[in-house]
Amino acid sequence: MTMPAGSAAPTGIRVLLADDQELVRAGLRMMVESAQDLTVVGEAASGRQAVRLTREARADVVLMDIRMPDLDGLAATRLITADEDLAGVKVLILTTFEVDEYVFEALRSGAAGFLGKGARRDVLIDAIRTVARGDALLSPAATRGLISRFLAMNEPGPVNHGLLDALTDREREIVALVATGMSNAEIAEHLTLSPLTVKTHANHAMTKLGARDRAQLVVLAYQAGLPAVS
Repeated sequence: MTMPAGSAAPTGIRVLLADDQELVRAGLRMMVESAQDLTVVGEAASGRQAVRLTREARADVVLMDIRMPDLDGLAATRLITADEDLAGVKVLILTTFEVDEYVFEALRSGAAGFLGKGARRDVLIDAIRTVARGDALLSPAATRGLISRFLAMNEPGPVNHGLLDALTDREREIVALVATGMSNAEIAEHLTLSPLTVKTHANHAMTKLGARDRAQLVVLAYQAGLPAVS
């Protein structure tokens, strides 16, 4: 059936499912497609297939499992986020445990966030919408786990104290709060600012530091040795 002249194609968020278990993909598809603004445009059973289908299906968001054959989810994420032609694609990592050993590396690989595989349908749908609009999905619980793991590492790598020198004092303060997992609304309440002001400062910090999203701000904060804000 052809579209009437002058009419637009249906709009919505195009989602690619990447998991080596068919049953898991079937469950994800059922939940994703229950939302009118979300459409599953492909399924991948390996990391390499996920990278290829992300290009071919023009996905907006990739739900990416970590443990997959051929090419794991972290390597696939790095290939997707490093591809200039896929600059608008957001990768949402699916984990068995929200604070598992791979989460920090997933964020360093360019993922926009992560979500437990046991998440409810409404949480999954909201997560997809969140990363699709360019926000990081970094829950406080998962962020606390990241901080604990980072601080407990025997060799966390050299601290780059000058990494945040380009930021204003307010921007540094907001980056520190972002690194605790606080949302813009929570930071605004904490600092007695408007959410829009907080978002503006966070965006300025991302631009200055070359961070693609808030998730990478957290990684940079750790690498800069930024002290936690109580």
